[in-house]
Amino acid sequence: MANILNNHDLSHNNTMALSCIARHAMMLDDIDTLGDDITTAIAFAKRHDLPLFVLSYGSNVILPSVLNALVLLPRIQGIEILQEDDERATLQVACGENWHDFIKTCLDKGYFGLENLALIPGLVGACPVQNIGAYGVQVSDFITKVIAYDLTDGQKCELDNTACKFDYRHSFFKDNAGRYLISHVVFTLHKHPKTLTNYGDLASLAQELANKNGRDTPHPIDVFYAVIDIRNSKLPNPAVLANCGSFFQNPIIPMSEFIALKEQFADLPSYPINDDVIKIPAGWLIDKAGLKGKGVAPILTHDKQALVLTNHAPHTATQDDIRTAQDFIVRAVQDKFGVTLVREPVWVD
Repeated sequence: MANILNNHDLSHNNTMALSCIARHAMMLDDIDTLGDDITTAIAFAKRHDLPLFVLSYGSNVILPSVLNALVLLPRIQGIEILQEDDERATLQVACGENWHDFIKTCLDKGYFGLENLALIPGLVGACPVQNIGAYGVQVSDFITKVIAYDLTDGQKCELDNTACKFDYRHSFFKDNAGRYLISHVVFTLHKHPKTLTNYGDLASLAQELANKNGRDTPHPIDVFYAVIDIRNSKLPNPAVLANCGSFFQNPIIPMSEFIALKEQFADLPSYPINDDVIKIPAGWLIDKAGLKGKGVAPILTHDKQALVLTNHAPHTATQDDIRTAQDFIVRAVQDKFGVTLVREPVWVD
C-alpha cells in the first residue's frame, strides 16, 4: 500500500521548476494495489476536506506556491501487447512509462505512427489529457481506449476513442480536470511504414537521414531522429533550462481574419484546417512582436523558440511570475495583431 507524504516538495516534479509544496502526496507505483490505494486516497481527502490532484510528469502544468490538496503521483510501469497481426499491433501501456522511451520501444519492435511525437517530455498517462501533438500528428490518431479511475467513487472505467472527445489539444479528461486518474492507454499502431513529413523542416531533414541510410524515401525511424534533431535545435531541454514546452496554443482564426492579417504581414505562415478556419503559429506572432528572448524576469521566452517560456530562477520562481510574463506577452500580441493567445499548460489554482 502507498504511504501518504506530508508537505511534499513538488519543485522537482514540474518541468517549469516552479516552487510548490503539496500539503499531502501519494506515490502510486504498484498496479496490484492501485485500486485500494485510490480508495484510501479518496477517503483521506474526504476526511480532511481536500481535493485530489493528479500530477504526472509535470510537463504541462503551472503549479501554485502551495497546493492544498492530496497530490497523486501515478508511476505504474508496463507495456503489454494485446493483439498483433501483419497490419497492426495493439498495445496497453501503463501511465508511468516515459513517453519518448515508449516511442523508441515501438520503433524497435516495428510499430509505427507515433514517431512525429518524439522527445515530447512527459509520461504516457498524461498524453490523452492534452491530446498531445506535433508535426501534423495528434496522439488521438492512435488511441483506441483509455483506462481510468473515477476519483469521485474509485470506480474503474474504460473510454473508447469517441468517448474521449478528442479535439485540438483537448479531450474529455481536460473538460473533467481532476476527476480521473488514467492508469493505462491502449494504442493501435501500424506495422507497415507510413510517414507524415509535411511540416516545416521535417521533410528535408528526414529525407537527408534516409539518404544517409541508403533509403530512397524516409522511414519512420528517419522521421523519429529528424524530429529529435529539430526539437533539440529549437527547444530547450527542461533538465538544463526549466520550461513546460509550448506555452501558447497556435491560434485557429477565421479565414476572413487571416486574409486581413496577410495583407499587413505578407510573411505570416499558415496551416489550413478547412475552408472556414486556418491555424497560424503563436511563436511567429510572439517573435514578430519583438519578444523572442524577452519577457518579465525571471520568466523569458526562449531565444530560439519564442513559443516556449523559460524559468531562469528554478525552484524559487512562482506561479505569479508566470502570470506576469504571460499577461505581458498576450497584451503585446493582441496590440500588434488583434489575435488573443491562449495558454496551453494547465493552470492549477
